[in-house]
Amino acid sequence: MILFNNGTFHIYNNDISYIIKILRNNHLGQLYFGKAIKHRDNFDHLLVEKATVLAPCVFQGDLDFSLEILKQEYPCYGTGDYRDPAYQITSDNGSSITDLVYKSHVIRQGKSSIEGLPSTYGDNVETLEITLRDDLIGLEVTLKYHIFDNISSIIRSAEFSNIGDKVLKINRAMSSCLDLYDSNFEMLTLDGAWARERHITTRKIKSGIQAISSSRGASSAMHNPFIALKRPNTTEHVGDVYGFSLIYSGNFLAQVEVDAFDVTRVIIGINPFEFNWSLQPNKKFHAPEAVLVYSDKGLNGMSQNFHNLFKNNLMRGKYKGKSRPILINNWEATYFDFTEESILKIAKTAKQAGIELFVLDDGWFGKRDNDSTSLGDWSVYLKKLPNGIKGLAEKINALKLDFGLWFEPEMVNEISELYKTHPDYVISTPNRNRSYGRNQYVLDFSRTEVVNYIFNKMCETLDTANISYIKWDMNRNITEAYSYSLAETQQKEFFHRYILGVYSLYEKLTNKFPNILFESCASGGARFDPGMLYYAPQAWTSDDTDAIERLHIQYGTSMVYPIVSMGSHVAAVPNHQVNRVTSLKMRADVAYFGTFGYELDLNKVSPEELEQVKKQINFFKKYKEVIQLGDFYRLQNGNYYSWIVVSPDKKTAILGYYKILAAPNPSFKKINLVGLNENFKYTCNNKTYYGDELMNFGLVLETEFTGSLQSDSFKGKYTPGTDKGDFTSQIYVFEANI
Repeated sequence: MILFNNGTFHIYNNDISYIIKILRNNHLGQLYFGKAIKHRDNFDHLLVEKATVLAPCVFQGDLDFSLEILKQEYPCYGTGDYRDPAYQITSDNGSSITDLVYKSHVIRQGKSSIEGLPSTYGDNVETLEITLRDDLIGLEVTLKYHIFDNISSIIRSAEFSNIGDKVLKINRAMSSCLDLYDSNFEMLTLDGAWARERHITTRKIKSGIQAISSSRGASSAMHNPFIALKRPNTTEHVGDVYGFSLIYSGNFLAQVEVDAFDVTRVIIGINPFEFNWSLQPNKKFHAPEAVLVYSDKGLNGMSQNFHNLFKNNLMRGKYKGKSRPILINNWEATYFDFTEESILKIAKTAKQAGIELFVLDDGWFGKRDNDSTSLGDWSVYLKKLPNGIKGLAEKINALKLDFGLWFEPEMVNEISELYKTHPDYVISTPNRNRSYGRNQYVLDFSRTEVVNYIFNKMCETLDTANISYIKWDMNRNITEAYSYSLAETQQKEFFHRYILGVYSLYEKLTNKFPNILFESCASGGARFDPGMLYYAPQAWTSDDTDAIERLHIQYGTSMVYPIVSMGSHVAAVPNHQVNRVTSLKMRADVAYFGTFGYELDLNKVSPEELEQVKKQINFFKKYKEVIQLGDFYRLQNGNYYSWIVVSPDKKTAILGYYKILAAPNPSFKKINLVGLNENFKYTCNNKTYYGDELMNFGLVLETEFTGSLQSDSFKGKYTPGTDKGDFTSQIYVFEANI
């Protein structure tokens, strides 16, 4: 999958090609990334850029070779290229001018993990490592490229090595840089805030810089560490699109720059704002991995490449490739107000309904009756749970339910035993005011002793109780960033060291408790990123459980993340976030497309609703392998949303169709399905269809209000149609008759 001829690297599989050339100045040039093209011994004809009259040139008298014009693989700043660089190093004399030139390369099967960072893995992968060197300052940078045989993506990263005897300052270390030939693109990003995460934003790129980023210490709810560049005519199903995602959970930058000649430069990596790294002699620094995806099959083609990579080559552990247990979480049912008796009452009814896992949320530890106290004190609150977590877990297990528990390991309340004993564990800046957030502070996870303390406290509970699931929450971003353990010259290393500490705790816990299913949460979806999926194969998608808002959130989230990674629950109405009332049917019809569970007290629903819940659970148990592990396609969004998931063998497909607001006398509705076998005959609602019919003509949907009178009498009563009113949904199951 990787060939080297005449100074040119061709990284390819059946779907994509990525071509790099060693230029005349021994820098690396970017020739092509896109749909697979035939290999040839020489790709020099793809190097078409010519300098302009005023461009600074590398070689005296050679006006055609200028870094201002050339597409480059890992460009620097200050030697002719005025665009934002991929990296920037300050040497001991204060200069940031560098000259990284080709030294050597290695092509090998497989790939290595990255110490301390999440990374992709697998057997069906080939690796190219290109080592560049600047002898003057004693710097080596190894650019790493990985390609899987069945996924249209390139995995990139960069490793910096100080081979000299002076300290080097890394001011910028992007994971990937890509120069594209033109700028006829629209940029797609996933943006929002708490309770409305990952809404789709699309804008035409123009001359200059367009970027999204985070400087919060987490990837954030505001912007996901992902961007896509698509052609203006690209749709969900056809057209060219490039996707870029960062396997990282901290501060990031994803930037698009269009230069004066319409070349588009895309960089993604650790946010250089408030970052530098003191690279000591004989030490290394590894930037996180970036995923570059190309698809000529529209946005769905891009998404499925991300989905397949993350499911098969990023997620790890017991639940990789497996469907997840149906759970009930007590948070919206009780908040902090519960006892062992009330919890067991909810659990008993949940078991009767067919639920498989009970999760005890916030409020079980310290003296936790509200959010102002006890974070950091991970010992059971005996006033609520006199038999401890061990005793409660045994009683839950006796009901034939698995038991899960909520933690917020990175946080501490001022009113806590931990703060009383170790106020120095809190992130704060000397002699400065400390900002409050949700009545809590963030612990300094850049310090190994803090991580170890929390690990040991969590183990005191996990070692004694039968816990099969952990919900790991994170409800506050970092302010007053500073660590008392770092020297003055290292303070801008803090944010990166912090997230390395988070990863360290995850690694220690997942190694010691390999059978526990971890779900990451950050006030909902404020740290829903690929880095987290490496440790926790699912994430709480949003604190907003409203079915209508979840349509927007889950549709956007699926641009990058597989359905099996999305925590999605049925909650009570009126909804606790937006006060909207939707039917129990619609709430389940939306929540099916995720991990599926409930976030309410089933003892407070009517007998009729409880029977409906049982039917929902039975339905999901029957089809959860298809839903969670099948191929997911988005079909439409707006006032009408729809999506479909198809089993790998294409014998079963499940279509979700949703209407937000009703319209009077609308046009008739039908929708073209995708992903089916055109020769299979499918049955749905006692009707049969061939796959080609459903994909080319489409499925005729339920009718809305048309204004016609009822046929049996003319008393002014209108026929309402089969799709009645606002906030409706339909689930269609197609089974192949073979």
